Amino acid sequence: MNTKQKLVTIWQKYRHALPLALYGIIYMLWFTHLEKTVTSHYRLIHFSPDDLIPFCEAFVIPYLLWFAYVAVVVIYFFFRDKDDYFRACTFLFTGMTVFLIVSTLWPNGHDLRPIVMPRDNFCTRLVSSLYRADTPTNLWPSIHVYNSLGCHIAVMKSARLEKKKGIRACSFVLCVSIILSTMFIKQHSVFDVTTAFIMAAVMYGIVYRSDVLLNFYHGLHRRRKQKPGTLV
Repeated sequence: MNTKQKLVTIWQKYRHALPLALYGIIYMLWFTHLEKTVTSHYRLIHFSPDDLIPFCEAFVIPYLLWFAYVAVVVIYFFFRDKDDYFRACTFLFTGMTVFLIVSTLWPNGHDLRPIVMPRDNFCTRLVSSLYRADTPTNLWPSIHVYNSLGCHIAVMKSARLEKKKGIRACSFVLCVSIILSTMFIKQHSVFDVTTAFIMAAVMYGIVYRSDVLLNFYHGLHRRRKQKPGTLV
């Protein structure tokens, strides 16, 4: 096999990484722009139940584990099941795009963070570092919540993981703890969390119950294969 054939083989095997890479670049550029520009003039989100939730710094651990959770789920399906990979990416990307549009058209933020940390320990120092890196703006709906739900749904709907009870249980515990963490470390309002659940429910119906987007992809792929000389 010559170099050209090897490159074609690699492209055929891993070309589904292209949408992920492109969207990742677009999302980070857009989000970074919002973080720099939405700093003072925004709609304040404050829901009465927020005042009943105590600050609990230990939840910063599952909050930070969210990054690994999403990455592991996406990478697993990237290599093990292309259909589940596309379903998961469609679910995640759609919600993240809605979040970016909402944050652009309706800048939002909250005033829930404690002015002074009630204690000094490892977790409160982690929370302080998180606060410095992430402004209390661009919060609605919560992508931490939405993507956690998306990842757990992907795990639960996967035929490959159907008999992996330990993995499914761990995913559930991590998903729930991440959702709770957004409120207990005062990163999100109950309103952000509730609307993320609603958006996830809508996307679940579109992505997993109807499979309309995946069916469209397979139909497009079949038409491309029927065209002579098309690289597939």
